[in-house]
Amino acid sequence: MIEAIILMLVLGALLGLGLGIADEVFYVKPDERFEKVLNMLPGYNCGACGYPGCQGMAEGLLNGEVTAVSQCKPSNADQRRDISTYLNENPGPDGKTLVIKP
Repeated sequence: MIEAIILMLVLGALLGLGLGIADEVFYVKPDERFEKVLNMLPGYNCGACGYPGCQGMAEGLLNGEVTAVSQCKPSNADQRRDISTYLNENPGPDGKTLVIKP
């Protein structure tokens, strides 16, 4: 019985160590522009853009799936211009900027 408990403790420690190492080795740096773009969108989560809410729209913009902010129907012209200017001027983690129309 004690041998089984010791075996489970050792196995748990090894698996935990493996997960800790994998977390460091395979860490993917998140795109810092996501939160900024999400906060610039109107936040209605209406789905009029074809995405499931503003979070989906922000991901679509950053992934290059959406090339015009005008796809977001409830946003006004100032919001569209601000978002496109921000994405056109600020590079992502890969060092590239996006070409987004207002």
